[in-house]
Amino acid sequence: MSKTNGGFLISKIKQLQDRIFGSLLRQYGIDEFNGAQGRILFVLWQEDNLPIVELSRRTSLAKTTLTSMLDRMENKGILIRSFDTADRRQIRILLTDKAKALNEQYNQVSEEMNQLFYKDFEEPEITMFEQYLQRILKNLEEEDKHE
Repeated sequence: MSKTNGGFLISKIKQLQDRIFGSLLRQYGIDEFNGAQGRILFVLWQEDNLPIVELSRRTSLAKTTLTSMLDRMENKGILIRSFDTADRRQIRILLTDKAKALNEQYNQVSEEMNQLFYKDFEEPEITMFEQYLQRILKNLEEEDKHE
């Protein structure tokens, strides 16, 4: 295999994306959470009231990292933790009304970010690119299971 730079490029893209996304959040007056916490909210906006283990899986955040982020978000009134009524050992994460109200603004920021990502791309290129990203993600998730 010839020398590749995919991982390096993805890291650079992630760094730039985080900075730009944070700037867009501030432009929209959203200061309740940062871009990384937005990933947690994005998952919960899709399906609220998730067990912490499932939230960790869906965000690809380690439970220790997720726990500290959830602490900060709970302190800001964005979410609450609740014991599962069927299994008190399991903690579930629920959005507050405050977080639910931020969903539309967040979607606008995400749409603006998507426009930046795919500027000058044709639809077939976007589809193929995202299929490649899904394959890379699958490869990494499989490897992560062995860790």
